[in-house]
Amino acid sequence: MTFPLTQISATARVFAQCFSATGRGARRARRLATYQLATWGIPYGSRVSDSVALIVGELAANAVLHGGVPDTGFALRLAYDSATGVVRVEVADAHPERPVSAPPPAADAESGRGLVIVDSVATCWGVTERSGPGKVVFAEMNTRDEDLPGSP
Repeated sequence: MTFPLTQISATARVFAQCFSATGRGARRARRLATYQLATWGIPYGSRVSDSVALIVGELAANAVLHGGVPDTGFALRLAYDSATGVVRVEVADAHPERPVSAPPPAADAESGRGLVIVDSVATCWGVTERSGPGKVVFAEMNTRDEDLPGSP
């Protein structure tokens, strides 16, 4: 899977990995995301790490549940720019249907909260095109409020 060419600065660190479109793939994406953040100096268990894990988990679950095309998986891309303090999460899948924000579901509904959660945790989120079929759903978090090693 390929991602659109997004502009990132020379100070950005990037991680990308493909996963199977299964619950196990979504779980592995979430775990690898927090591991990668820790290698970049964003400690496991910090507000940023926990929020990014939540975002990755929701976007990956959506890719598994709604983005599935037979014999395809999904791809995760993380970018952390320590100069701007932004962590960008991108999840690409092969399904062309774009997710939309919807009002929160009824209290007794069993699903429908994923993007509501992402919207409440992320600084911003959206959907972009990618080369090939499908789309990329992204979310960004500003880490400036967190006391991270190497932060200005």
